[in-house]
Amino acid sequence: MDFTELFQQLRCPDEHHAELAYDAAAQTLTCTVCRRVFRIEDNVPVLLLDEAQTA
Repeated sequence: MDFTELFQQLRCPDEHHAELAYDAAAQTLTCTVCRRVFRIEDNVPVLLLDEAQTA
């Protein structure tokens, strides 16, 4: 199943709610504003600020 369209609808959980850039190879979503990197596990994005990495 292709989740690309779904991932394009998601936004950063921080207060700015910016778009997330999907990286299929790395299985991550990166905020276009704060540059936090959210992992995707088993096609489920982990959009927890405490678990995000910084780019």
